[in-house]
Amino acid sequence: MAPKSQGEGGRMTVQSIDRAFQVLKALAVEPSGVTDLAQRVGLPKSTVSRMLSSLEEQGAVARADDGSGYSIGMGLVELAGAVDATSALATAVRPHLVWLSDQLGEAAGFSVPTGYVIQYMVQVESPNPVQVRDYTGLMVPMHVGPSGLCVMAQWPKEEVKRYLSRPLEVYTSHTMVDPQLIEARLETVREEGHCWVYEEFAEGINSVASPVLADGQGALGAIHVHGPAYRFPSKGRAEAIASVVMDAAAHFSARTEAG
Repeated sequence: MAPKSQGEGGRMTVQSIDRAFQVLKALAVEPSGVTDLAQRVGLPKSTVSRMLSSLEEQGAVARADDGSGYSIGMGLVELAGAVDATSALATAVRPHLVWLSDQLGEAAGFSVPTGYVIQYMVQVESPNPVQVRDYTGLMVPMHVGPSGLCVMAQWPKEEVKRYLSRPLEVYTSHTMVDPQLIEARLETVREEGHCWVYEEFAEGINSVASPVLADGQGALGAIHVHGPAYRFPSKGRAEAIASVVMDAAAHFSARTEAG
């Protein structure tokens, strides 16, 4: 069977992606018209013209008001800005995580929402010789861990219902997937300002989180602490530990709003 041609079935090939990046990198250096851009990237003018039209529809490039040429569009600028902002948050939160880990003797981390999942952005290891794994970079559904639940608690009720109407993934035998129970849990999170999960994300791991809030923007993410279930939380210390985590989240929230 002959291979599919570029664009067949509406699918973008590796070649077309490579060409799109060539065009975008050239425009990042200097705005250009179609003819000049085609010469700079070594592609046919007709190919560059079609590519620019597609990129313009997505906001990745923008045409000059007089139609003389193209430049990088706001859609791409905003996307890059979001990545930069998230990286800046991960850097700024690290001192708070170090303090938290020193106070509680367990690993502390910061997570951010990405659509319907929560991504672990940065983690500070526990000073304890027996540690949990580093979850940096991992993405999990919102309902599975305390960070995602803290973020969901800040969503409009319609968005929560939309999320809960979907099939909910089970990670362990303890994972809560009943929509009514989750809605009740989110109400508790809103009232108490934190969330504990006990072996719901991973067997043998307990964790607690509190949201990082920004005025008018909901939850930017959540700060969490997790440790082995046999020692975390120690007996009768759950509320005290949650209070320390909430303090760290509140201090970082205040910093982000001031910044």
